Amino acid sequence: MQAEPRKSLVGEEYEVEVGPVAHGGHCIARTSEGQVLFVRHALPGERVVARVTDGEEGARFLRADAVEILDASKDRIDVPCPFAGPGRCGGCDWQHAKPGAQRRLKADVIAEQLQRLAGLTPEEAGWDGTVVPAEGDKLPAGQVPAWRTRVQYAVTADGRAGLRRHRSHEVEPIDHCMIAADEVSELGIEKRDWTGMDSVEAIAATGSQDRQVVLTPKPGARLPLVELDRPVSVLRVDERDGGVHRVHGRPFVRERADGRTHRVGNGGFWQVHPKSADTLVTAVMQGLLPRKGDMALDLYCGVGLFAGALADRVGDAGAVLGIESGKRAVEDARHNLADFDRVRIEQGKVESVLPRTGITDVDLIVLDPPRAGAGRKTVKHLSSLGARRIAYVACDPAALARDLGYFRDGGYRVRMLRAFDLFPMTHHVECVAILEPAAKGS
Repeated sequence: MQAEPRKSLVGEEYEVEVGPVAHGGHCIARTSEGQVLFVRHALPGERVVARVTDGEEGARFLRADAVEILDASKDRIDVPCPFAGPGRCGGCDWQHAKPGAQRRLKADVIAEQLQRLAGLTPEEAGWDGTVVPAEGDKLPAGQVPAWRTRVQYAVTADGRAGLRRHRSHEVEPIDHCMIAADEVSELGIEKRDWTGMDSVEAIAATGSQDRQVVLTPKPGARLPLVELDRPVSVLRVDERDGGVHRVHGRPFVRERADGRTHRVGNGGFWQVHPKSADTLVTAVMQGLLPRKGDMALDLYCGVGLFAGALADRVGDAGAVLGIESGKRAVEDARHNLADFDRVRIEQGKVESVLPRTGITDVDLIVLDPPRAGAGRKTVKHLSSLGARRIAYVACDPAALARDLGYFRDGGYRVRMLRAFDLFPMTHHVECVAILEPAAKGS
């Protein structure tokens, strides 16, 4: 017999006491019956009316929005963005919290993930428990830093640009994104008709005047004539193979960091906050302390940001191997690092390419894996290479904590951890962990 479908609880409302913050931009609460709620638009310690947005009877947890604040936290402020709030734009998680409170919430998440997944206290991780704002981002409550140099706008059926609602394909039309960098806002994307487009990504490079839009048409749609308020190059995403092709202008933008210019082609990955690249390079190099003649690995190397920084510091007697899976990113990395004779970039997945290199001994390792982390197998291999120090750059504290546990199994301990608020108003946070052989610290 087929089981009866479980009743949806979407729309049900519960009056709840809000508990601690959880990873993902929400807080934990429980109904009077003990049902777990993940509540957005709430803050720890508040009493709210939570309306269920996802879930059914018998589910392990429900998702909900705080639609009425009965007892507000001292950290709550009026939401500065007119498009944020329950059922609205999903781009920001913490518009309703003071900036300092946002950073404390992120610190609480990092601490909880380190303890739960790696068994580490902040002290054991060499972390002072703070999340540091980027230069220029420490603003009074109610002011929002305009930091996002890359914004992907979704498009409504009638051609209006907007942003997707939380966990939804529905589009919230907007006329301005408060966290978009000024150089993105100046393009005037929101004022144009984008009928026939599925999405429009706007990119404003850091350290150059390069600006770019990447258009993803709906199947069979023609590209519009792109006339914006500033000069841009235009790329399009092919609906058949997902490839990115130049329409007009340069197929790349020039990004500036660590005293070098980096070519980033076809809308490829680069840190979104204008201060991110320099902030992370500084943290990584201060943690690794490269020496002349060192042999270093840069894994998941993208267009070569850390590989270039390492090559500068290890000198002609040293060597750097970068590994990156993206074909265009590898082409850009080889172009960006062409001045260094002792740098090699290999294309492919780290777990496949690294064993084939035959490398058995290195001095330094940098890894900046995707959100899912490096994983047990790759960490085990890295732990066998005898590196003096390892720098792990992470945009997800859960993946970082899991991998730090694997590194501990491989004989490495965390010497130092730093956390940076490079995604203000969102739940995302960037961490840099420096590891060394456990025997050295014992």
